[in-house]
Amino acid sequence: MSHFKAPPKKNLGQHFLTDKSVIEHIVHSVDPKPDDVLVEIGPGQGAITFPLLKRHGRLTVIEFDRDLITPLSEAAHPLGELTIVHKDVLKVDFDKLAGEGKIRLVGNLPYNISTPILFHVLEHCTHVEDMHFMLQKEVVDRMASGPGSKVYGRLSVMLQAVCHVIPLFDVAPHSFNPPPKVDSSVVRLIPKQPAEIGIEDTALFEAVVRDAFSQRRKTLRNALSRQCTSEQLQAVGIKPELRAEQLSVGKFIELSNYLAGQPKAG
Repeated sequence: MSHFKAPPKKNLGQHFLTDKSVIEHIVHSVDPKPDDVLVEIGPGQGAITFPLLKRHGRLTVIEFDRDLITPLSEAAHPLGELTIVHKDVLKVDFDKLAGEGKIRLVGNLPYNISTPILFHVLEHCTHVEDMHFMLQKEVVDRMASGPGSKVYGRLSVMLQAVCHVIPLFDVAPHSFNPPPKVDSSVVRLIPKQPAEIGIEDTALFEAVVRDAFSQRRKTLRNALSRQCTSEQLQAVGIKPELRAEQLSVGKFIELSNYLAGQPKAG
């Protein structure tokens, strides 16, 4: 397998995956098909890149660290066609990458900016077939948790509203160099069809969810005072004294759709 050594950069939150069995497990989970357009976020030293390239023959990677560009390109040469996008992933237009079709995203996401990356990718969900990401285990737990859980929050609701969230397996710190101080998990996200999502006003939905969770101790009556009245909450069967973490994803969607058809509060 092609491989090269590049020291991990602390400021970029780099932890390079080195465990062969974990790498195989990820490639097996992705299971690329001949016509797939694969895009990897943060290839690093190529731990997932090269096995995917070898298996699939074609891969686009997004890498911010200039020092990794040439070694990646050289090591990939005998394996297949590697396209490198040297850019901050938060500035990448995934719709443009997808063109007329859909892309499949893969990545061991930098842990220090994993949540902004997830929110950025959500904006381009209609052009994404599925995603396989390695993240901090606690982030995956938050992504997949349901109402009533301590870790259920804005990320859970925003992701589950538009994707099926499927945690796959956990990865121990010793599988990386340097070992992170936390456990990691691999998760599969499958974007829902627009009709299945049923959100009428995305900006309003985002605002409702953001306000609801902005202060977890507050009741919905108080947390959502900018968005709606107690009467409007009750109109969709929500008790105003509930807290955000007690509300299902479906209820958040129902509330924001109801508000979308109402004159603005205040």
